[in-house]
Amino acid sequence: MTALHVDPAAETRWDVSAEDIRRALDSVFDPELDEPITDLGFVRSLQVRAVAGGARVEVHLRLPTSFCSPNFAYLMASDSKDVISALPAVTQVVVELDDHHDSDVINAGLAADAGYRGTFRHEAEDSLDDLRWTFRRKAHTAAMERCLTDLLRSDASLVETEVGTIRLRDLPTGRNKEALLRRRSALGLPAASDSIVLVNHEGHRYPPDAVPMALRRARSTRISIDGNAHFCRGLLRTRYAGSGADQSPRPEGAEAAHHHQLLPLIVKEIHP
Repeated sequence: MTALHVDPAAETRWDVSAEDIRRALDSVFDPELDEPITDLGFVRSLQVRAVAGGARVEVHLRLPTSFCSPNFAYLMASDSKDVISALPAVTQVVVELDDHHDSDVINAGLAADAGYRGTFRHEAEDSLDDLRWTFRRKAHTAAMERCLTDLLRSDASLVETEVGTIRLRDLPTGRNKEALLRRRSALGLPAASDSIVLVNHEGHRYPPDAVPMALRRARSTRISIDGNAHFCRGLLRTRYAGSGADQSPRPEGAEAAHHHQLLPLIVKEIHP
């Protein structure tokens, strides 16, 4: 991964370092794109300073547009503050979202530890937990489809109607399978080697005649996630000059629509 913009003093070794913060932020995912905010280039800057009793960490986040969904933006910013606060020796944490139409509201809520409902009040239609579960299910669906599509491509004799009998032990080892196992764990689904792969978010398998449609729906979800991630990466590079250097390569198995001709983007808000 390329280096983030880090204050030079941040590289001094204390009980917690800038690299520790980066690793912690690797676990914070964009809920819609299912990729770490560090890979997407959403971490704009990071500072670690020594203070009495420990370290003070300040992180600034940026998003592809100023009108990205406020609940997604809050979730990423809140998760960032949580994972940093959990590190030993960190005594002060400031996480701020830059250049968003709700930056003032979100940043004030984070500073006051007001929580999602306390931050957005009557505008918070669902709880943050509801939002997390919705996107955990989508992430699982996409991970499941990637693994099964890999298998279909590698075995010409395998037909879609038989996919419903595939078990975890039948999947080839690799990044896609590891991702699927993580997604299953997040939903509380079994990870035993004899567990059926193609299941809904409650762990129920599909009858044979429903398998092709279930796979097609899963493929639609995966294509949507991959396409949105590709689009948002491009928007961020357009909005912030040089931000492409902070983006990591797409994960193995992600199939962004790079072969499609995209319309030229005109984004007026450029932030150096």
